[in-house]
Amino acid sequence: MRTKIVAGNWKMNKNEEESNQLIKAIQNEISTVNLSNTRVIVCPPFVNLSAASKTAKDSKIEVAAQNMHEAKNGAYTGEISADMLNSLGVSTVIIGHSERREYFNETDEVLSAKLKAVLENNMEAIFCFGEKLSERKTDNHLLEVGNQLRNTLFDLKAEDFKNIILAYEPVWAIGTGETASPEQAQEMHSFVRNVVAKNFGDEVANNISILYGGSVKPSNAKEIFSQKDVDGGLIGGASLNANDFAAIIKAI
Repeated sequence: MRTKIVAGNWKMNKNEEESNQLIKAIQNEISTVNLSNTRVIVCPPFVNLSAASKTAKDSKIEVAAQNMHEAKNGAYTGEISADMLNSLGVSTVIIGHSERREYFNETDEVLSAKLKAVLENNMEAIFCFGEKLSERKTDNHLLEVGNQLRNTLFDLKAEDFKNIILAYEPVWAIGTGETASPEQAQEMHSFVRNVVAKNFGDEVANNISILYGGSVKPSNAKEIFSQKDVDGGLIGGASLNANDFAAIIKAI
């Protein structure tokens, strides 16, 4: 049975005190929720990871990072390494979010290097991919996603996928209020699972969790999560509100 996952990407929001308060509020909201075979992850900004990890300790909430540099160390001002994250007890990191691709010019080549660094350090990646609106409108969405997967995943080994969570995020649905229909989400998730199966085998494909990210909210979460190949969500704005995030968790 594939693990269900609800991960909250807080992006550049919340100071340390606010982060701790939000984690405590989420803990309170889900304290009586049955989360067997379900993981709840929050991804605060880097400066809050240490405090967040302490606040979330011994709870149902895991703490992950939003980004990581591929180098072990060096003259990379403002960047963070795997060793730095591991020293905080953080072993899961988002790689390839569309905002990193768009605003920080992270190419497939860069993301491939980051992904390998995550795996080499025995960490877990939430690996993101997705198409822009122009690619969706021209019916090139499957081609674009296929290329992104080919350029970043195809030289990995089957066993590497034990430490990878995939996250499909249609760029046109992130922070826009637009959401892929459940049918559109299922089409892409099924496509991705088939791509993984073709290249790494059915066992890998059947066991890897594929999340949907793109304006998931309490009102649409249940329908999206009910799709056969959707194993949870990478939540943006709604994860900043404890009530909304808890409602999405309960919908899984």
